[in-house]
Amino acid sequence: MKKLSVLAIVFIAIAMASCWGNKGGQEGSQTDSLKTFEQGQIEAAIKANMDSIAKELGQLKQVPFIQKDNNSFSLTAEEKQVKPDYLLAPSAADEATTLAEKYRILSALSVDRKIASLYEMPTEDYDKAIAKLSADINDPSFKVLEENSGDFFETSTALYDAMNENGRINSFWQLASAALVEQLYITNQNSDKFLSVFDDEAASNVTYRLTLVLDAIKRLTDYDSAIKPVAEALAPLEVLNATSLDELKTQLAEAKDNIAAARKAIIK
Repeated sequence: MKKLSVLAIVFIAIAMASCWGNKGGQEGSQTDSLKTFEQGQIEAAIKANMDSIAKELGQLKQVPFIQKDNNSFSLTAEEKQVKPDYLLAPSAADEATTLAEKYRILSALSVDRKIASLYEMPTEDYDKAIAKLSADINDPSFKVLEENSGDFFETSTALYDAMNENGRINSFWQLASAALVEQLYITNQNSDKFLSVFDDEAASNVTYRLTLVLDAIKRLTDYDSAIKPVAEALAPLEVLNATSLDELKTQLAEAKDNIAAARKAIIK
């Protein structure tokens, strides 16, 4: 069941409902044909919406301080001496029990590993925890990341396509949600430094990414009970709608408690 896509579950349910209402004969055949047509329309509509959202998400740049080869961001030797105490411990991987939790912790730990490396902290334990979670999840879609030297928090179109093909489309949004919340949380822990490399476009990208993720998970809540806690946790963050760096600074400060609460709710 874990490997079935959300769409598959929806359509199985619709098909079962159709069977229960079938009285046989020509009338039943016509009803079944109509329901099959409606079923196909629902499937196409949901698929088109998810594809469109994921495509837009994949076109957005990651936040500047975790972008690969971003020479505009660096920490001074003095700054590296003050190690962050707000990162998840690698042992958080052992606390994840459900598949959804494992995807979320995996994504968050990959963000934290990136921050740890920026501060020249040891990352071996993060690597082991990430490898363990990846093995536990056993998602063939992750081969896309291996082939492109990607990180689990990089919710790219290629990863979406692979997860969609492998029946893991709902889990893609678990990854995207956890990565985004962890990035927002980290930004607020040292906003002077992390926001120093943002411009208006980067600020707008962050809040638009949140809008897209919220849109996707809201659409999935009717079909996937595992995504409901994520939707509920992220709902208070809808106030983040900045189009400039100044707006983002203000909104992040005002939403600091809500961001921390969201992180606690979905990244346990």
